[in-house]
Amino acid sequence: MFRATAKVLHWVWSGLDGLRKVLHLVLLLVLFGTLWAAFSRSIPLVPDKAALVIAPQGPLVEQLSGDPFERALAEALRQQPPETLLRDVVEAIEKAGGDDRISALYLDVGGLGGAGVAKLQEVGRAIAKFRESGKPVIAYGDLYDQRQYYLAAHADEVYLDPQGIVYIDGFANYGLFFKDAIDKLAIDWNIFRVGEYKSAVETFTRNDMSAEEREASLVWLGTVWSTYKDDVAKARGIEPEVLQAYADDAVAGLRRAEGNLAKMALDAGLVTALEGRFAVEERLAEITGEDDNGGIFVGVDHGAYLANVRSQEALSKKSENTLAVIVAAGEILPGEQPPGMIGSDTLAWQLREAREDDAVKAVVLRIDSPGGSVFASEVIRREVAALREAGKPVVASMSGLAASGGYYIAMDADRIVASPATLTGSIGIFAMFPTFQRTLEKLGVHSDGVGTTALSGEFRGDRPLGDASREILQQSIEHEYKQFIGRVAGARKKTVEQVDAVAQGRVWAGAEARDLGLVDELGGYQRAIELAAELAKLDGDFTVTYPEAPGGLGDMLGLRIRAALAAMIAPLLPKSALPRLPPALVPLFEEAERLARLADPRNLYAYCLVCTAE
Repeated sequence: MFRATAKVLHWVWSGLDGLRKVLHLVLLLVLFGTLWAAFSRSIPLVPDKAALVIAPQGPLVEQLSGDPFERALAEALRQQPPETLLRDVVEAIEKAGGDDRISALYLDVGGLGGAGVAKLQEVGRAIAKFRESGKPVIAYGDLYDQRQYYLAAHADEVYLDPQGIVYIDGFANYGLFFKDAIDKLAIDWNIFRVGEYKSAVETFTRNDMSAEEREASLVWLGTVWSTYKDDVAKARGIEPEVLQAYADDAVAGLRRAEGNLAKMALDAGLVTALEGRFAVEERLAEITGEDDNGGIFVGVDHGAYLANVRSQEALSKKSENTLAVIVAAGEILPGEQPPGMIGSDTLAWQLREAREDDAVKAVVLRIDSPGGSVFASEVIRREVAALREAGKPVVASMSGLAASGGYYIAMDADRIVASPATLTGSIGIFAMFPTFQRTLEKLGVHSDGVGTTALSGEFRGDRPLGDASREILQQSIEHEYKQFIGRVAGARKKTVEQVDAVAQGRVWAGAEARDLGLVDELGGYQRAIELAAELAKLDGDFTVTYPEAPGGLGDMLGLRIRAALAAMIAPLLPKSALPRLPPALVPLFEEAERLARLADPRNLYAYCLVCTAE
């Protein structure tokens, strides 16, 4: 019996030991497989005669938010729309113009989400340059919203599905106002501000837009709308008034088209013809030939095309002179922040690295930000000033938005370049400190106690703000505002009175900001590159680089492995693991998320909460 039991135990142990070895082998295979997937990316092939397919998904952004692992999982779970990197789209189109393998450009813009006019202009300029090569540009849409149509209008041939629509409605600035809700909840939302037009706080103090904000909004909205109309009209060979009438007289235009929305767009000259997707792809096949791999035409998407082109360029000799493009995209927050947000320490470190790198001869600071923390903005501004003091030119390139704190971090640059449709200015400061003692009292909760000084317990959310704390906050924002306009005056070589006259928290479009001296010239990202090179006297001998946030080899390795893992497991995840919000509730939750991110250590903000043009 003993020998039999021992033999059984031996078999069990042998089985478990064998299972252990198998699991170790599987673990090693997974580890090496992940490393291989992370580092052995094949180079996509580009056919000899192909159409470059530009099919952006989600918003056009200056910087992809989150890390690759988070992005892959979020896309798989449909937690947020994917994003498309603006510079990748522009670079692909620009390189394709001179590439003999690319015979046409196909714009399939139905997946494009958010994009301001300033970003759209960057792509529009690249398409216009591509057309100079003589290669056709063809656009198709099941339907076009206003953003999508801007890009489609730059094509030689614009096709719309016979059941589609071109929806153009101009631009508006609408927001949510919470005064009644705050009163009902018995919250004391203590507000302190400087500037007649610093309307960022109105969302908490009013139920409607103030007369001052209406006046300011109509000015910059009019500039953005005029820019859109002029660009589209020039691309399509029509008059800007056609677009104005298309929106203003939509009912009459639709009546003339007998209720046919697609025909209404055709009659207005906005599209070339009404055709379905397959018919358009057959038109592309006439240019590229038929695809032997099952498609109708031969095409290559912009991501695969760029991977191919960049792999070839990596083999060529690079200049020892570097022009660094450092991206500042998102809200400005203290400390270290992930991509898609501007962390004061994160961005300051990148600027410091550029200053200490002898190969870097100039810096372009590409800004797309509504502002945020005053403290964090000042940390970044100091590093911009330090770059100039070190003799390295800095050019601030404003994307769609560079307002309030976004302008603050730009003002010390040698030159500021903005699009006519950039939203900028909003030079003002505000502070917020809500207290909830009345809300708690409704629930039967009370706060009481003692302190050792007049300030003890003053800045608690469960107690009302006293006179001393109110005076501290008001004096603080007045001091910061004086510093803000004083630094703008010094940087822009103006008097404080001149800056104050155009500050006061007022938002300006880039065209007006140039006339007021807040920016130096109008232009896009490429103009900023050229200007930085000119200031550094590089004479065309330089390489453009895009430094990322600092990270060691271990961080980079971990990121690549996590990205590879995300790509592996994403197809196994359910496509709707989390419920999606009804569209009507999205603005409310976005506003709540934005408030939750405000984290200035002194509760002082240079933030443009109203800088939206939809």
